[in-house]
Order: sequence, then structure tokens, then C-alpha cells
Amino acid sequence: MTASSVIRLGPAFCLHLLDLLRRLLVLPLALAPLMASLPAHAAIPIEHWVHASGARVYLVPSPAIPMLDVQINVDGGSRRDPADMAGLADATAALLSAGVRAQGDLPALDENQLAEAWVDIGAQFGASAGSDRFSLSLRTLTRDDLLADAVRLAARQMAAPAWPQAVWHRERERLLASLREAETRPDTHASRAFSRAVYRGHPYGQEATADTLAAIGVADMQRFYRQHVVACRAQVSLVGAIDRASADRIVAELMAPLQAHGCEDLPPVPEVQPLAQAVEQRLPFDAAQAQVLVGQPGYRRSDPDFFPLLVGNHILGGGGFVSRLTNEVRERRGLSYSVYSYFAPGLHAGAFQLGLTTRPDQADLALSVAREVVARFVAEGPTEAELQAAKDNLVNGFGLRLDSNRKLLDNVANIGWNGLPLDYLDRWTGLVQAVTVEDVRRAFQRVLQPDRMVTVVVGAR
Repeated sequence: MTASSVIRLGPAFCLHLLDLLRRLLVLPLALAPLMASLPAHAAIPIEHWVHASGARVYLVPSPAIPMLDVQINVDGGSRRDPADMAGLADATAALLSAGVRAQGDLPALDENQLAEAWVDIGAQFGASAGSDRFSLSLRTLTRDDLLADAVRLAARQMAAPAWPQAVWHRERERLLASLREAETRPDTHASRAFSRAVYRGHPYGQEATADTLAAIGVADMQRFYRQHVVACRAQVSLVGAIDRASADRIVAELMAPLQAHGCEDLPPVPEVQPLAQAVEQRLPFDAAQAQVLVGQPGYRRSDPDFFPLLVGNHILGGGGFVSRLTNEVRERRGLSYSVYSYFAPGLHAGAFQLGLTTRPDQADLALSVAREVVARFVAEGPTEAELQAAKDNLVNGFGLRLDSNRKLLDNVANIGWNGLPLDYLDRWTGLVQAVTVEDVRRAFQRVLQPDRMVTVVVGAR
């Protein structure tokens, strides 16, 4: 190991790590009663309030481990990218870790010094962008001095990102290299063609290209950050060993730099429009496997049929080896090793997508079988046996959705982002169990139109 590759741990963090390890040794005994109660799905106490900054706060006290996870979500995902700057939200998130400016008596930190500062206190901080959300995440131990240092450094990074031009030039070259490499894969061509055909100009279908990355400058990132990452529209989720008073103080410190961004109104984003007719594209590609994608705009996360569609898709193609698509395409006919379907609901109607890979000479047969399975499922719905098996699988796996602070944080953030009731996680299994065969059939007939879907085949012969 070279000197430059050694990870340095601050002395305060090392002492606290030893204490944490001692606690973890007895953690299984401490958690045993909790794990035993998981099938009963005991209530998860989510506290919610609106902070003075306007941020909506969601807290789950979790004292078993002395750690804290924080997630800040704002309306600043890729759906907010200008069409000629697709990739702007991702670029903005990437450059937030590229250093901070000098502030008062505090010196500037470049990207390496900033990374070392986080290592010294044993904490992590980062940013990311999805289709709808721009997210900031903090993970830290909760010993008073380490927690205070982590929150202070996170607030500083949010207040004074350095936006170094040289780092953006380097990052852009890395992204361009990644795009060039992706061009060599048939799945890239299939995914791009599918998104363009399903979304037809909607921001959900925008993808970064060499031209859009070239159009992005540091000033564009600064403007995007100040316009979208604002306290008044922030949703802050916290899970860890803190109480409400501590959470409110942490939120105040983290929101202070964002309040300086103001609260500019954002323009509305249009809805994804349904398909008027079927679309089929066949793209040549010399590959050992043909890529097949079939789908259409699906539904919004706020759709009242969320649970019938969730359970139904588990039966159709989301349940792995127990799904209808796997049984008909793989098990009975051996046409594909893997076949799947999923919905991607968001603030707008995310895509329904069916995908498979197969031998190029079998692509037409595999596609025909997959289409038939979907059409029959939409027309008839599931059997009672299929429905019960799907419910059992989903309910029995529910505990795995909450078996870490990070997973619990994701679920709490989902509740806040989508405006779900605070007892959503407690009611989840009951809502799954309440789904009927008729619910699934009605929901799928309303949402899916098998005769008006996009089909993309890459590499068939």
C-alpha cells in the first residue's frame, strides 16, 4: 500500500469507533425482541413538523446504534434540466464535493482536503440527482463533538461550494469517456430508443450527450443550485439516535445556508402524454444477445391504484422466478435467461417496462410470447393462487425493507416526498393484503394498453 492510499482516521473518531464496536457486539441481543416483533409490524414512530425555515421535517428516533442518517430532498432532479443541458442536475451534484471556498477565518479546502476532513470525523456527505429529486445525504456518529463537527462541515459545504472549473473539465472528460464506452453496448441503444419513444420530449426521457455536457458551465451549476436547492421546498428526513429538539437544531444549521438562496417559484413540468398508437423500432447491432424492450407511460406515484399495480406487477414480471413472464418465456420455452417487468412511478407517469435478452434468432418468438403474456394478464388478471402467493412474498419480505437505518431513512423520505400518511409503513402490509383479483384486473386495464406499446429490438436477426 502506498502512502497516498492510506486512509487516515482522526483520533477522536478512532476512540469512538472502539466504543461503537463494543456496542455492536451486544447489538444482536438488544435487537432480538425487536426482530421477534417484526411480523407484527409494530408502529414506527415518525414525528413530523414544519421548521421555521419552511422545510418539512420527518424524524424517526432510533437509539439502538449511535448513528444518524439525514437526507435532504428538493425539487431539483433531471426533470428540471434544460433540454440543451441534459445532465445539469447530475453535474451540479457531482461538483458539490469538489471543495469549499474560504469563509471568515476558515481556509478554502480543495476536493482532497475536504475528503480528508470528512474522514477525520468518520462521517460521509454527498449529493445526487434522480429524475425528480436533488438529494443531499449525511451520515455521522452521534457523539456530541463528532455530530457537531459533521453538521458544521455539511452546512459549510452547502453554503460555499467551490465550483472549481478544472474539476468540472476533468469530470466532463470522465463522463464523455463513459458515454463513449456505453455506445459499445446494445442495451444502451435499446434504453435510449425506448425512453425517446415512450416519453416523446418529456424531461423524463432526456439523457446527457456530448453536446449537452459541452453546453454546461460552472455558472450554470451555480444558478441551478441556487434556484432549486432552497429551504422553503426542502424535505428533511432524519433517522438515528437523536430526539426532536436535537433534530430541530440540526435542521436549523443545515437550512441556514439554503435560506440565502431565496424561494423562487419553479415553472410547472408538463405531464407525460399517453401513446396514441403502437411504435416499433428495430436497430441493427452485432452482438451475441438481442435486447428487447416493450412498454409505455405508466402511472404517477400518487395513483390511487398504487397497491393493485404493485401486487399485480409482482405476479406479471416483478417477482423473479415466480412471475408469469419468467414461467412462460424462460421456464416453459427457454427463450431467455432473464425476463422482467416493472413500473417506475414518479411525480409524473414513469414508464412501464418489460425487458429480456435472447439469442438474436429467437428475438421475434420471445417478443411474441412476452406480448401474449401481457395481453392475457391485462384481460384476465391473476388467479387467486397467484395473488395469494404474491401477497405472501411481499408481506414476508417487508421486514427487509426496514432492517437498517439507511433503508428506514429511504422509506421515511419516500413518505415525505410523496405526501403519504405518517402511518404508511404500519399500514403497508394491510394495504397489500386488501388487494383483490378484481382490483388488479381493473387497475391494469386502466393503465396498460397492450395494443399501443413501444417495442424496441436491438440486434435481432
